[in-house]
Amino acid sequence: MKPQSAPSVILVGVDLGLPHFDAELEELGLLAQTAGLQPVARITCKRKAPDAALFVGSGKADEIRSLAQMHGAVEVLFDQALSPAQQRNLERYLELPVNDRTLLILEIFAQRARSHEGKLQVELAKLQYLSTRLVRRWSHLERQRGGIGTRGGPGETQIELDRRMIGDAIKRTKERLQKVKRQRNTQRRQRERREAFTISLVGYTNAGKSTLFNALVKARAYAADQLFATLDTTTRQLYLSEAQRSVSLSDTVGFIRDLPHGLVDAFQATLQEAVDADFLLHVVDGSNPAYPEQIEQVQRVLAEIGADLIPQLLVFNKMDALDGSLRPIAEIDSYELAGREHRRVFVSALTGSGLGTLRSVLGEIVAKESDEMSPVPTVELT
Repeated sequence: MKPQSAPSVILVGVDLGLPHFDAELEELGLLAQTAGLQPVARITCKRKAPDAALFVGSGKADEIRSLAQMHGAVEVLFDQALSPAQQRNLERYLELPVNDRTLLILEIFAQRARSHEGKLQVELAKLQYLSTRLVRRWSHLERQRGGIGTRGGPGETQIELDRRMIGDAIKRTKERLQKVKRQRNTQRRQRERREAFTISLVGYTNAGKSTLFNALVKARAYAADQLFATLDTTTRQLYLSEAQRSVSLSDTVGFIRDLPHGLVDAFQATLQEAVDADFLLHVVDGSNPAYPEQIEQVQRVLAEIGADLIPQLLVFNKMDALDGSLRPIAEIDSYELAGREHRRVFVSALTGSGLGTLRSVLGEIVAKESDEMSPVPTVELT
């Protein structure tokens, strides 16, 4: 039986003069492939501001439609977030389904979530996103009631009914997530009572966090060369001989540029592992030319969740992917981040290069932190 080919999509990016515009739409293409889609053409344009109706203007929309017809594309993906009205107008104009980066990330999260908590978080984020798109979902009723803005009629009743149902579903999902969050807090308090030192792996998606996690703790967390391979937090014990003790090491979800706010909010329980950590291992894809921007994006999300002041060590991963002449001579140096010097270790989680140095540095840090955290013994004067 012949394998079914992935649906073909057109990628669209609009340069609005903001920093970090992806002129090659490389990340959007990776997101599309991760979601099971096949990009067949890419188109970019420059605008001072989005067109209120079509985001790109009618001339560029004509170009997108012609390109889609030429390649037999079944969907158009925008790299920027579209308003419900823009999405609806584009679908009418192009006569194709149109989605944006936000929905694409949500779809990937929905495909990848494995734990009960992860599924709840995705469900909440999708419900919140859908609640703003109800008008679009019911556009097929326009012929019956003379347009979406018309008062009265069965269509509006259905929209209101759906809005209420979604509101109820959001409320129930939030309550279930709160229960999960309370359970996590209980587990965290138990770790604190055991005086466990906690380290969380954070970093841009596909930086190699799970591969590094597996290499350090000999675990079997899912690791793949794709975006958002890990969505659910995994925690294992890591023994550090230099500190003569074990620490709790957690692998967390990867960050990404323009992560939907609904997902940041919905994944608060998962990201809580980073907020509550004693120390962060900030894993960076050192082979990616855009790593400075990726570091900046991670720092932005850390600030958003209240974890930006937690001490961190930068781990530049994937050194095996660099040409020999580009690889650093030393395995450790310093890197300026937000006006402060941070230590940086160069490793390859895949080959094991530099992991010994990383373990030694972590052992020193944990030993020092443990000494500072230990209570000073009281001495009675006689």
